[in-house]
Amino acid sequence: MKMRKERMLKDLLIGTGVYLLESLRERAGDSFQDLSGRARDTYDEASRRASRAKDALRGEDHHGLGTAAALLIGVGVGVGVGMLLAPASGEETRSTIGNKVQEFGDRVRDKFDQKREPGTASYGT
Repeated sequence: MKMRKERMLKDLLIGTGVYLLESLRERAGDSFQDLSGRARDTYDEASRRASRAKDALRGEDHHGLGTAAALLIGVGVGVGVGMLLAPASGEETRSTIGNKVQEFGDRVRDKFDQKREPGTASYGT
């Protein structure tokens, strides 16, 4: 008889637990699915980032071209905004920019000429 009461109590407790879990699952079913989807998205993003980091460490990262393009675009936008907000007139600004470009070109030519002087020989002669 004692065994029967213990079995009934055990069945009652298991049944109550299942009922409570089922009602919790019904109420929170959508939340669990949302949580599962967010966990999957987070894992995918972490996996993608780890793969990019691995490629960068191995020297297989080919995103340098995109970075260089972004840099050039940024410089172009900066120059354009600078010209728009410059206190000098357009003609003066163009003249100043032309002079700076000319000076830069002269300095580059001078550097290349200095490197050539010691060995004055060229390839193929």
